[in-house]
Amino acid sequence: MKPHAYRLRIWGYHHAHGNPRRLLFSVVLLLLVLAIVSCYNQPPLPSDNYEHSSSSSSSLSSSSPAPPPPPRYPSIRLPRDCDISQGEWVRDPDAPYYTNLTCFTIQEHQNCMKYGRPDMDFLKWRWRPAACELPRFDAAWFLELVRGKSMAFVGDSLARNHMQSLMCLLSRVEYPKDISDTTDDNFKRMFYTGYNFTVSTFWSPFLVKAEEADTDGPNHTGLWNLYLDEVDDNWASRIHEFDYVIVSDGNWFTRPAMLYEKGELVGCHFCVLDNVTDLTLRYSHRMAFRTALRAITELDGFRGKVFLRTVSPSHFENGEWNKGGNCVRTRPFRANETRLEGLDLEFYEAQAEEFREAERAGKAKGVELKMLDTTGAMLLRPDGHPSRYGHWADANVTLYNDCVHWCLPGPIDMWNNLLFLMLGE
Repeated sequence: MKPHAYRLRIWGYHHAHGNPRRLLFSVVLLLLVLAIVSCYNQPPLPSDNYEHSSSSSSSLSSSSPAPPPPPRYPSIRLPRDCDISQGEWVRDPDAPYYTNLTCFTIQEHQNCMKYGRPDMDFLKWRWRPAACELPRFDAAWFLELVRGKSMAFVGDSLARNHMQSLMCLLSRVEYPKDISDTTDDNFKRMFYTGYNFTVSTFWSPFLVKAEEADTDGPNHTGLWNLYLDEVDDNWASRIHEFDYVIVSDGNWFTRPAMLYEKGELVGCHFCVLDNVTDLTLRYSHRMAFRTALRAITELDGFRGKVFLRTVSPSHFENGEWNKGGNCVRTRPFRANETRLEGLDLEFYEAQAEEFREAERAGKAKGVELKMLDTTGAMLLRPDGHPSRYGHWADANVTLYNDCVHWCLPGPIDMWNNLLFLMLGE
């Protein structure tokens, strides 16, 4: 309503005409009313910018609660024919969305920018499924989705790689506090104060109980005792605390191992011992996932959501990891330039089969399981690994070319884009 629409009848004005004191009082009263009406009709102040710039660490909150954003994604609905696990990598001129200068949670061995990787073109790609476009990762909305909740990453060093990618993406809004009860980087617990959100990682390279029996072993990578029907309590005893659990594993099963079930030796993988059946790593990998998923679905009172992140292909060329193999490509494959095969394919198929069985069991117990299928996308990214750029070229260290883990920033950030979409469904 406009100020002139208000009418003020000042009582006794005709009496005040000849009285200066009353006249002054009437004028002051009129101005006061007009000022109140004017303020009432002012437009509201603009709200604070919710997603802070990654270039200014001083604007990042680590203590005060962040205001909720407008409901941009009350739910994220993709077309039914959109298979997010199959597609192509396409150019993204806006990437990357963080750097090693704006994110402090990058592990040294994946800090490719710091250690002089010369080509940055591998950062300029995003994943596009064949039948749809994916919304970009939204750090503010992700934190809204997990406000007041907790998330655990369970697995080997790639699970840690995944968690560090998430924290880097979220650093555009808030840096977490380290509330770990140990100095061991394999068991980190980070807290986002403004959102009451906790994210943790649990080191469990086999998911089941494991003991290193020999640090050398048949091929100098150690010999392990794996108890395939006994879940690893380092994570399983804590998992009831979490709302979301991301389970993954794969690489460590290539190590020689003695395999036990019900306390008895049932076989091995590459143990090179007489009278011991070589059941192969395919058997141990499948049984470990079966035991891990069963432990979650049979956990009394657990009502969290479980994500099985599928196998992450390595890209060694011109030799194995310990025989000079390397990954020096500088662009993604097209979908028709490669295919999933060999051990990666066998691991992927075993994971898919064990997931389907666990999904059925979970439904009966009220536990929701989802497959975070990143395998097809990562198969196409031979350019995204650290290679030798996880340390200085002249450093006196014994490290192999790393074609297993992923540079940060890098293609692994796509895992969290899919996680964001699946949380928002």
